[in-house]
Amino acid sequence: MSISILSLHTYPVKSCAGIDHTRVAISQGGLFLDRKWVVVDDQGVFLTQRQHARMALIQPALHGHDLTLSAPGMPDLQVPWLRDAGPTVPVRIWAADTLGLDEGDAAANWLSEFLGLGCRLLREHPQAQRHASLEHVNAWRSKHGEHEPDFPELHRFSFADGFPLLIANQGSLDDLNRRLQARGQAGVPMNRFRPNIVLQGLDAYEEDYLASIKVGPITLAQVKRCARCPIPNIDQATALSASEPGLTLAGHRQFPDGVLFGVNAVVAGTREGDTLSVGDAVQAEFDF
Repeated sequence: MSISILSLHTYPVKSCAGIDHTRVAISQGGLFLDRKWVVVDDQGVFLTQRQHARMALIQPALHGHDLTLSAPGMPDLQVPWLRDAGPTVPVRIWAADTLGLDEGDAAANWLSEFLGLGCRLLREHPQAQRHASLEHVNAWRSKHGEHEPDFPELHRFSFADGFPLLIANQGSLDDLNRRLQARGQAGVPMNRFRPNIVLQGLDAYEEDYLASIKVGPITLAQVKRCARCPIPNIDQATALSASEPGLTLAGHRQFPDGVLFGVNAVVAGTREGDTLSVGDAVQAEFDF
């Protein structure tokens, strides 16, 4: 079976709900406006569903570069893209230091009311210089540089955990759901794993062995398999947590690096105006 893009997803505000796309712009930083905003607490620590599952209920919408947030029981919040936003704020995402722009008191008050704690909304600062792990990128370049001699070392991106893209395989989710159902558990949708790109046409967990995929002139280098946190156990429609699918996944996907599902990727070969679309053919390069 040929390999193609099954679905495309962005998450404009880190750890809030996603947006589904039939077509979306792509650059070296990933998909258009993906994780361009982050919510931080009063101490400047970034917030995620790991500690605040209600973030799943905050639904972003985009109108050009402008952001709208909606949530149950709340009026819609309009966050216009202002060239001169608020103060510059230092932000640490895990071990990486970067910069944000404060989006103001209205956004802070809206989020604080819904989440029940003091917090603020930051947009990526235009001068931020956060790059994907040089260790993983250079390991990939040293192994595959013969075929991709011009593949860049630096990959600037916004507030995602560690890499510009997360790629998942529908065949792997199908296998996981069969295992869940065999245990008397309900299957789960792919949004539990919050991917950017979902592929179809691969066997279950065959993504583990991808070196790269090409979509036209664009190369997506798979530089690291993704170790999963508890977020896949959170129902993205209700924000309720349970023990599945994590328990079943750990039963057959436990590795020294953690419980793995999906692969992190970096991008090369993009030009101004490039897009990805559902149905795009994918050329896969394997690293068995």
